[in-house]
Amino acid sequence: MLLTLTTTHRPATDLGHLLVKHPDRVQTFDLPAGAAHVFYPEADEARCTAALLVEVDPLKLGGGRKNRAPEGFALGQYVNDRPYAASSLLSSALSKVFRSALRGESRDRPELAATAIPLTVRVPVLRCRGGAELAVRIFAPLGWTVTATPIPLDETYPEWGDSRYVDLTLTGTLRLADALNHLYVLLPVLDDAKHYWVAPDEVDKLLRAGAGWLAGHPERALITRRYLAHRRALAGVAMARLTELRLADEPPADDSIDPAPGEAPVAGDVRRASLAVRRREAVLAALRDSGASRVLDLGCGGGALLTALVADRRFTEVVGVDVSDRSLGLAARRLRLDRLPERQRDRIRLWQSALTYRDDRLRGYDAAVLMEVVEHLDPPRLPALEDAVFGHARPGTVVVTTPNVEYNVRYEGLGPGRFRHADHRFEWTRAEFAAWVDQVAAAHGYTTVVGGVGDDDPEVGAPTQMAVLTRADRNENTSDDRKEATNR
Repeated sequence: MLLTLTTTHRPATDLGHLLVKHPDRVQTFDLPAGAAHVFYPEADEARCTAALLVEVDPLKLGGGRKNRAPEGFALGQYVNDRPYAASSLLSSALSKVFRSALRGESRDRPELAATAIPLTVRVPVLRCRGGAELAVRIFAPLGWTVTATPIPLDETYPEWGDSRYVDLTLTGTLRLADALNHLYVLLPVLDDAKHYWVAPDEVDKLLRAGAGWLAGHPERALITRRYLAHRRALAGVAMARLTELRLADEPPADDSIDPAPGEAPVAGDVRRASLAVRRREAVLAALRDSGASRVLDLGCGGGALLTALVADRRFTEVVGVDVSDRSLGLAARRLRLDRLPERQRDRIRLWQSALTYRDDRLRGYDAAVLMEVVEHLDPPRLPALEDAVFGHARPGTVVVTTPNVEYNVRYEGLGPGRFRHADHRFEWTRAEFAAWVDQVAAAHGYTTVVGGVGDDDPEVGAPTQMAVLTRADRNENTSDDRKEATNR
């Protein structure tokens, strides 16, 4: 069975550094059921392709009593498609041969390992129970452009129809580690058969490889069930843990905008992106415009914004702050802190702290973000937050977002007096938010710009309100704040 991985990132031969396999050599690795070979059919500055060829010995594959072939006849464990079609055997080879690349580690190119690069993956023969349509449903939500061409049973007799196999090509711009983890999980899912006994530790393997993408995947139930070989108890455990992760990261009810009746979302159309995505992009744009490099995410929750901040190398230090230790643990898993290269990990801090109390650690930063945070506080606690953030920490720029309660009439089923999330203590009108921002700015020496995020309704405004508060003396005092924080 064969898998090829191609990049046009320049210099393309850096792929060898990411995979830790030299383009000028053919390398062979022993596997329990055969051998894996890594070689490069092409390798130059403009284009580089790495190939993984797995040779399966049917006698070794059929030797274990626990191995089960997908075919039902007597010699099925020896005579089958396993040596020729991509399956869990190829997935296992990926995990052994490209172990450090799967973890996102590269001693020689750590920055590149953390960067999304153009990639093309091809698996010429993949057993796909569910056909080409299922391959699209599985890979497309992860950012891949999917071409799954059914392979005919016999080209001489087209009337016989298509076989159960597809020729799969994936193209996209992703981190190499993400691409490899997608393949590691999803190749055996599409094949829907495993060559080894599925033990309870497979749940941890699935969640580790699926960190950051599986919990929110629309086909997570099917993926989980098939990856765990339809073992109900294990699938139930995995789904419960995925649900916990999803609820921690899932935006509240205000974070989705449905298309107009009769319209379908258009891939890549930013106007049809979820409100959560548009809000993150607006916050990131404000931070970039401010020139900030050291940023606090106050009330970071499960780490959705932290992930975007870490992906942008202009932010040299990123700190997530939350009162919930559980949320910080989820953020750490989402960021894959245990698998990041040391240089990347050193950019990130996760601190437990209450935003209504002064914390000296938060002083001296270029910018801070309060994204969908203030509405979760009881109104009598707002002055304490204002003092802790604007009075004591005093970042150069503060970006605040909060729901616009006037827009709630546009949400079906959200009646008068109801908030968008059960934990919201209040939701402000545009006038109320502007008044609060002006009061904070006047009290603490900030200038303000107030606007909206999302489609602007002529009657009720945008669904999200956003304010950018800039400290008037930030250029004069920021360096002193940094020195003070460093001394502490």
